[in-house]
Amino acid sequence: MTRSIRPLVAGNWKMNGLKADLAIGSEVAKGYDRALKSAVDLAICPPASLLYLASAALVGTRIATGGQDCSMQEAGAFTGEVSAAMLADAGATFAIVGHSERRTLHGETNATVKAKAEAAQRALLVPIVCVGETKAEREAGKAVAVVRKQLRGSVPEGSTAATLVVAYEPVWAIGTGLTPTAADVAEMHEAIRGELGRMLGKAAAAGVRLLYGGSVKPSNAAELMNVAHVDGALVGGASLKAEDFLAIARACA
Repeated sequence: MTRSIRPLVAGNWKMNGLKADLAIGSEVAKGYDRALKSAVDLAICPPASLLYLASAALVGTRIATGGQDCSMQEAGAFTGEVSAAMLADAGATFAIVGHSERRTLHGETNATVKAKAEAAQRALLVPIVCVGETKAEREAGKAVAVVRKQLRGSVPEGSTAATLVVAYEPVWAIGTGLTPTAADVAEMHEAIRGELGRMLGKAAAAGVRLLYGGSVKPSNAAELMNVAHVDGALVGGASLKAEDFLAIARACA
């Protein structure tokens, strides 16, 4: 953890959840006690169909919500797209952009991710910009170089600690149960902090929250969250279980 940075634990529900599953958020709110609130920020990113309902249900709990993606377009004839302004209007604070599932399944490039992050910032949302290497890239010794290139192509110029979150999610660890070693995470997060320093200036980069994501669960959260430059977590499957999500938050606290 970075002592000067308040950690963030964000749950990405992906394409999971119906109205009945809003009870997960209620359970998280019950467990988000005074001590935890003093130590860590929480956010839940449900599917777009639940975003307004989740935001309304969490008013007063200090748990933020976010979208799982946003369009680079402001408005218009873009059937099926959801703009950043629409997410904000539904109560969101954050917008995940560039998740590996978007990059891989939808062919999103760094330029696309950057445009989406810029759209989020224009709507006064904080983009959570995701970066991460494939297994082949790591085995070839290219992991750090790949992530640095993704950062240079995906992070909007002029971003500050208040307008940007970066999530490192090694593609090969997402949903697989596999995680990199603490040393690997430390190396990557240090490299990310350094690259952001070159891009945004050291002062701005020093305050950007760097999340780790990729098979984060209660059993490994304490080890991962104690790595230098890890300022929280982007949680997938474990965020669908209130107690698991809270346990990860407590590991940050």
